[in-house]
Amino acid sequence: MVGSRTATAAVGLVVSLLLTAVLWWYFDTVLVFLLVPFVPFLFRRLGADEPTVVQECPHCGFQATVESYDYCPRDGNRLKSRGDE
Repeated sequence: MVGSRTATAAVGLVVSLLLTAVLWWYFDTVLVFLLVPFVPFLFRRLGADEPTVVQECPHCGFQATVESYDYCPRDGNRLKSRGDE
């Protein structure tokens, strides 16, 4: 029995190879092998890798990136925005 991670990797590999073959056939150039690895960069949102810190605990340093946090889950102190000093 194959695990779900292995199956996902196998499907991803097959789809990638098929996409590469189709692009190679469509553009009729070997350079497509150099361009295909850069396709994910076209769909990446700028700044998505760096979440913005909304609030921080003044005592333990816990940082919340979700505005629904009002109090620190570690010590119960009220969270403060980074601009509130």
